[in-house]
Amino acid sequence: MHKTAKRSTRALAAGTFALALALTGCSSNNTNNANSNTANGGNASPAANAGNASSAANGDDNAPATFSVFLASPGQTPTDDNKILKLIKEKTGVSFKTELLVGDLQQKLGVMIAGGDYPDLMSGDDKLLNAKAYIPLEDLIEKYAPNLKKHYAAVWNQIKDETDGHIYVLPSYGVYQGKITEPTYQGPGFWLQKAVLEEMGYPTPKTLDEYFDIIAKYKAKHPDMIGFESLNFDWRVFPLQNAPEHLAGHPNDGGVIVDNNKAQIFADKDISKTYYKKLNEINAQGLMDKEAFVQNYDQYLAKIASGKVIGMFDQHWNFQDGETSLISQGKIENTYIGFPLLYPGAEEWYRDRGAVGTNRGLGISINAKDPVRIIKFLDQMITEDWQKTLQWGIKGEDYEVKEDGMFYRTPEQRANADQTSWQLANKITTMFGYMPKIQGTYSDGNAADAGTQPQEFFDSLKPYDQKILKAYNKKTWSEFFKEPKENFIYFPAYSIVLKDGSAAKLAQSKLNDLQVKYLPKAIMASPDEFEGVWQDYVDRIHKLDIKAYEDRINEGIQQRIEKWSVK
Repeated sequence: MHKTAKRSTRALAAGTFALALALTGCSSNNTNNANSNTANGGNASPAANAGNASSAANGDDNAPATFSVFLASPGQTPTDDNKILKLIKEKTGVSFKTELLVGDLQQKLGVMIAGGDYPDLMSGDDKLLNAKAYIPLEDLIEKYAPNLKKHYAAVWNQIKDETDGHIYVLPSYGVYQGKITEPTYQGPGFWLQKAVLEEMGYPTPKTLDEYFDIIAKYKAKHPDMIGFESLNFDWRVFPLQNAPEHLAGHPNDGGVIVDNNKAQIFADKDISKTYYKKLNEINAQGLMDKEAFVQNYDQYLAKIASGKVIGMFDQHWNFQDGETSLISQGKIENTYIGFPLLYPGAEEWYRDRGAVGTNRGLGISINAKDPVRIIKFLDQMITEDWQKTLQWGIKGEDYEVKEDGMFYRTPEQRANADQTSWQLANKITTMFGYMPKIQGTYSDGNAADAGTQPQEFFDSLKPYDQKILKAYNKKTWSEFFKEPKENFIYFPAYSIVLKDGSAAKLAQSKLNDLQVKYLPKAIMASPDEFEGVWQDYVDRIHKLDIKAYEDRINEGIQQRIEKWSVK
């Protein structure tokens, strides 16, 4: 399985990842002051500028309108007086009726599809694409959305559906401009609590053995702690399934590894067996959370937020809400640093360049009553003025501007941004996480958001974090990982669409079912039973039509090489 939305600060600045939650169920990088005439260092507020630009492009098309929205993530609903929502309504006339995910995503999407009950705007996954629940967007963009057309120009061919050439989803991440900065890290890694690292003398584990030795020694001193955590729930199965590809030196291509433009599954390969045998060993030592494979996502986050988890393999955006809770509790020492563990001889490739999410973001449903108004609204939101509003906030409230034009925040403003209650009243994180967004830097040289502004990032760190970085002779969290290599043109392979009902989709689904069932079984088995369970698992995989799955991925890789390559 893949990461679905990386992403942030590079994603949701995340990331913001990432990620990772809502717009009338949202909260994120923020607003601008309609009453401040110097916001963002200009002569008029960014919100006012955005509104004026919209009026020029769209006439008086700012009459009251309410869009229904479904976001494929759980989260908390912003307060009724959320200043971003109020500002958007004031300047554009748009308000939202937003539904956040509760429970299982696939079940929710299945119900929506079965009843044909779609909101105006929605995020989801390939299931909605395959159900033809979205309308094509390219003609709407060409006619009504010049800002969106410019934003996606460099990836226009990439965001087209591979089956029919239409654009159905506006990707939320992976479109950069200016200089790319990434002081935080939202991707995959083997994570350890900062307090653990401090007590153990700031070690730098490079192998699985070194990593689990740290966990074993720390848990021996603190038996009430959870050693190694994982997650095997809904679509969030990558904390359990994806580690082998990274240990073996591959980027995140989902359920396959790709060598010389040729994809194959790795679930049945030795790189997987080695990893799960190690988890079987640490389980026998009492280091594995006994509830890891039966808990849901909320329970997983709650454990992270408790400060009791020593370490886990995951993507940062996926557990970042747990860290946000720790920070709000004043438990920064219980937040995490990631390490790129490797098998002997493997070359590190944990960090990647955040390829455009070709089928992850917002799409307009076939039930939308006014697609033109929706696309015009999104076109307003991608302007630099509105992006500064959404990602930085209001000048004088959420950030300040130096004489040289660079944005920064005061200690009080940074402290506010760490508080969940403040975020719910002043941000729209989840919705913004799915909206088209500028990443990199604006035309004035400021980073897209506070989390990626280099000096602001360092200045925003708590003294404890500065001490940790100094101990490792680093200035940012991303420095624990090597600079990302250039993406292959097809990357990531996980975004290649598998049609519902196809042999490839069926094989992938059955393979995932086997992984969900048998990996926990192999890990929790007694050590002398591991080989038997593993062989049973592999035998069952080999009875599936894996070739159909691999063939479809390889077909998609070749299509992308042909269609996406610069001629």
